[in-house]
Amino acid sequence: MKANSVYLYTDGSSLGNPGPGGYGLILDWVGKSYKKEFSQGFLRTTNNRMELLAVIVGLEKLKKESMEVVVYSDSKYVVDAVEKKWVFKWEKTNYKDKKNSDLWKRFLIVYRKHKVHFQWIKGHNQHPQNERCDVLAVNAAKGKNLIPDTAFEKIEQSQTK
Repeated sequence: MKANSVYLYTDGSSLGNPGPGGYGLILDWVGKSYKKEFSQGFLRTTNNRMELLAVIVGLEKLKKESMEVVVYSDSKYVVDAVEKKWVFKWEKTNYKDKKNSDLWKRFLIVYRKHKVHFQWIKGHNQHPQNERCDVLAVNAAKGKNLIPDTAFEKIEQSQTK
């Protein structure tokens, strides 16, 4: 990895699916002793939304464009959607019948600003950064400063009408 590179470790959590949820992420710059942690909790959301949102927020935190980024995620949903190019097919069909289209659209905007590679890692397998992201995500989901996942709540409301 080059000096203009970053490792992005991510995890998402929901206590119930749907239920209160959160994400945790670590940005680790290659060749620098610079690491940052971020997390946020939501009132009602899903695990997949939090897994994807962790990646999005991590990429959005990068101030420079065209960064080399390796995303480490234990989410097959996120990793496979990108690595197997499903999300690009979904985009061509305007996400017809796909969940989380709001987040996938947001993901593709920031994804295209960088050179992003995904690395799937087995969750809860003693990987130090993944374990730390899990703690951040779970604590965020259990936290007191939960915010609404407004897009998810709108989808839920439209389905109950």
